[in-house]
Amino acid sequence: MKTILVTGGAGFIGSNFVPYMAAKYPDYLVLNLDKLTYAGNPDNLKECASMPNYRFVEGDICDAALVGRLFAEFDVRGVVHFAAESHVDNSISGPRAFVETNLLGTFTLLDAARNHWQEAPHKTKSGYEDCRFHHISTDEVYGALGETGYFTEKTPYDPSSPYSASKAGSDMLVRAYHRTYGMNVTVSNCSNNYGPKQHPEKLIPKIIANALAGREIPIYGDGKNVRDWLYVLDHCKAVDLIFHRGKSGETYNIGGHNERNNLQIVDAICAILDEKCPRADGRPYKEQMVFVKDRPGHDRRYAIDASKLTAELGWKADENFATGIVKTVEWYLQNRR
Repeated sequence: MKTILVTGGAGFIGSNFVPYMAAKYPDYLVLNLDKLTYAGNPDNLKECASMPNYRFVEGDICDAALVGRLFAEFDVRGVVHFAAESHVDNSISGPRAFVETNLLGTFTLLDAARNHWQEAPHKTKSGYEDCRFHHISTDEVYGALGETGYFTEKTPYDPSSPYSASKAGSDMLVRAYHRTYGMNVTVSNCSNNYGPKQHPEKLIPKIIANALAGREIPIYGDGKNVRDWLYVLDHCKAVDLIFHRGKSGETYNIGGHNERNNLQIVDAICAILDEKCPRADGRPYKEQMVFVKDRPGHDRRYAIDASKLTAELGWKADENFATGIVKTVEWYLQNRR
């Protein structure tokens, strides 16, 4: 059985990816390493409890001894690296954790993989030729766009926050290990994800939770910051494709071509809630929206050109925003705490 190490598998995207991979590839042992910080929730992985090819290890990706031991004990043959500090606001108030996890953690994993898979630079151990390290990154490393245009894989990096700067640095480390050591690596930069299991600090679950609780729905600035939204399972399918079929050393952008500003996001969610779970007083949920002071360095617009991924690997998103946001709201209604 081939062991694939997934880091951060109890977080939002990871906890959607892990059960997807374990179900699709019964001949893989899916080994989930997660520190279970505030953003990691073991309840997100309840469906994995009965899967014989799933194992969970609580631990820190910065712990070199632990990571090295896992590679040796399970003979890890692939890495899908989700684990990261990812909330921009938190990176502004406490940037150190982002540098430590996103840079040092990525380095620790890369070096463990190099030592386990390679005899020397550009010389892979016999039997380990197909081992791959896939690194999950973000479109935020590219900075901001104007009203038109898209990020491509050739867009220069221009990060605006400590979060995006730490992710940009981790991307560069991965690429350096490909050039210096000849490691088999791929990188993906994805647009904003939404869907089941997302932490309540993020925009969409916060809108839903605050609306249902009768609290104000806070929106930064004028609410016209634009993001390209991708349903999380479509992201998981893209990562699966890149991990198995992507070209070593290449970067692939993943996006849904679903640009929405924050006001449109609030409108869509509130309209669904008005229909599926109306307020007791019959008033529209949108009345709870308030504008708050914008955060420092808030990029105005992101949009991804995913044509390389489509052309080379045949990927396309199954969900558009209209279908995905209904599924998302329904999941949160069914899993209210």
